[in-house]
Order: sequence, then C-alpha cells, then structure tokens
Amino acid sequence: MTTAKSPAIAPEAAPPYRLALNIRAIDLTKDQFLCLCSDNGDLRLELTADGELIIMPPAGGESGWQEHELALQVGIWAKQDGTGRVFSPSAGFDLPNGAVRAPDVSWILLSRWESLSKDEQRTFSPICPDFVIELRSPSDRLGEAQRKMAEYLENGVRLGWLIDPQNKRIYVYRPGQPVEILDEPDTISGDPVLPGFALDLSPIWQARPS
Repeated sequence: MTTAKSPAIAPEAAPPYRLALNIRAIDLTKDQFLCLCSDNGDLRLELTADGELIIMPPAGGESGWQEHELALQVGIWAKQDGTGRVFSPSAGFDLPNGAVRAPDVSWILLSRWESLSKDEQRTFSPICPDFVIELRSPSDRLGEAQRKMAEYLENGVRLGWLIDPQNKRIYVYRPGQPVEILDEPDTISGDPVLPGFALDLSPIWQARPS
C-alpha cells in the first residue's frame, strides 16, 4: 500500500517591488498618462520629473489597512476643521517640476483647491499639496521614499510625514529645516499646518510585531 505524498508547498513569494521604466523617448503627455492610469486601475502609476514611469503594485493587506487608518484620522479632523480637502492615493498631482505624484494621504488648503478650474480639479491637478503622508510598505526602499519626500518639499509641501512601520519611525519634513526623526512616538502633531490635529500612531505600531 502506498501513501500519497502531500503536494509540495512553494516558498512564500517575495513582495513585489516598484518598477521604473525610462519612457523619455515616448514623450508621454499628461493626457496619455491619465488614459494609461485609467486602463490599469489595479496599479499605482507615477511619473518622475526625469521622464520615468513608476509602476507600483497594489498595497498588501496590512499596508492597505494602515493607509485607510491614516486617511480616516486626517479625514475626520479635516471635516471638523473645514479649511481643506483630503485626498486618497488615487489622486495624482502635477507638481511644478513636471512629476505626477500620488501621496498615500494628502491635504490641500481649500482656498488653493478652489482656485483651480473644474477641468484642473478633474484631471492631474496642477498643484502641490500642503501636507502629505507617505507610508513605507515592505516593498518600499527607504532611500527612494526619502528622495520622494525631499521632492515634495522642493515643490511646495509645507509638512510631510514619512511613516516607517517596520522600524516604528517617522521622518518629519518641513521647509528650511533638517529632517526630524521620531522613534515610536505615540502621537504626532500637525500644527501649525494642520491646526489642532494629532495623529494617533498606536494602531499603526500595533499592526507590526514588536
């Protein structure tokens, strides 16, 4: 009598990483890029100022939940404050340097947002957010995320948070100031850009093993 062998279990696949494609020769227009994004809704796409197409896989379950938690907290504050609009990572912004970026969470002062035309609001809006959050996922390289945050500052962001759940660390970006590094803070204040807002980080840290 023979015993059937259990099927071999494939090792867990490594998390997918972002791809950067040099498309300078194509000279992709912003309208063409918008169509490309619409046709590939399962991917998150960005354009760099140097003419690279950045292809990012969908967020994993944990990162997706963390993104939602961050957007929820900022959104609750913004609805009560009423001075600005909150945007999800599906919103792309046409930055002054020519890049099209989609922060994980962003906020724009209402007066600046309403200065845009309806057509500008419906496409990649030609505006840099006042505030951004980028959440480092397991597939994100820290150096690339830090360069992206520096780009936001160069294009007009007034406050930026790079949240690194793996190391329970936050990098705080402000114009004209050195990057501030906070290790496992319980909360972080958005003053004065987001007056009265304090982000509760305990849900984010609890999602990662100690």
